[in-house]
Amino acid sequence: MKNISRRSLIQAGSAVFAGWASAPAFSRPSGRKLGVALVGLGGYSTHRLAPGLMLTEHCELRGIVTGTPGKIPQWQAQYGIPDKNVYSYDTMHEMANNSDIDVAYIVVPTGLHMKYAVRAAEAGKHVWCEKPMAMSVQECETIIEACKKNKVFLSVGYRLHHEPNTQTIMRFAEEKPYGEISAMDVVAAYAGSGLPEDNWRMQKAMGGGALYDMGVYPINGARYGSGMEPIAVSARIEKSHPDIFKEVDETTYFKLKFPNDMVADCMTSVVKPGNHLKVQCAQGSYYLEPMSQYSGVSGATSDGILLNKKIVHQQAAQMDDDAFAILNGQPAIVPGEEGLRDIKIVEAAFASAAKSGAWVNLA
Repeated sequence: MKNISRRSLIQAGSAVFAGWASAPAFSRPSGRKLGVALVGLGGYSTHRLAPGLMLTEHCELRGIVTGTPGKIPQWQAQYGIPDKNVYSYDTMHEMANNSDIDVAYIVVPTGLHMKYAVRAAEAGKHVWCEKPMAMSVQECETIIEACKKNKVFLSVGYRLHHEPNTQTIMRFAEEKPYGEISAMDVVAAYAGSGLPEDNWRMQKAMGGGALYDMGVYPINGARYGSGMEPIAVSARIEKSHPDIFKEVDETTYFKLKFPNDMVADCMTSVVKPGNHLKVQCAQGSYYLEPMSQYSGVSGATSDGILLNKKIVHQQAAQMDDDAFAILNGQPAIVPGEEGLRDIKIVEAAFASAAKSGAWVNLA
């Protein structure tokens, strides 16, 4: 085992910055909050993002975009949103003329991410895009290019990159205090029996199914947990409820092969429970369980160190970090390229499953 202080390593802060091509084309007075418009007022916006924006230091909720007019009065009453900051999907391009709004947070179903992320960028607004980033590598690249062209900031909503115990796992991958990583087991899944057919999570074209809905957690977890990029993927889809899941996968098992021949065993499901990230190293091990829930992410190392730092609100931390980066001309912690990499693996996993689990190269 390497002779370094693991405790000091855990206590150290962690920021995972990747490239952002263009700095914001404006500066803000010190102390001014950025105005955020939530694009889509479903459950995640209602129960996580809007409450999180009540806790942020560098940004605040100022606008909404919705296709359901009946939701507007409650949101206006609860959050004090003026009429001029309320948009439909057809009118959101008019945000270009609204200086109250600096950021559009795209929270619509995955199949619509590209359309509205591009629309926001073309309106000159910074783009926060919920994950998974889009339906394909091409769609991800379109979003990235639109943001570069319009010189706006782009980040993807991987809240765990802003979570302190996850950041410790990232530091372990970099510093290797327990020696070389030899194996990983990463699962993000939940028990259930499906949703009505008209729910977008049951529709292939909208980004439904386990691999899109939950699979980016083990994919991203294996990547940040190893500190490496996989070179190949093998996947198989388990059909346990074919009469219900007619278009989308309900459980997918997949393996990610890395350059050092380490293989990460991964699973995602919307009918079977499970939530952990386990890392085996040459001289020890560590884990998070749960690894991707909205609260309570925690774990331990093989020599008894607890990974149990507290965080008040994951989404608030994520949005504050992104707002701070915009205000200070810094790169996104989770840039668009990060979301693109995961979608490349999702596409390859589906290709592998269609070939009975044959390895598909990611190069």
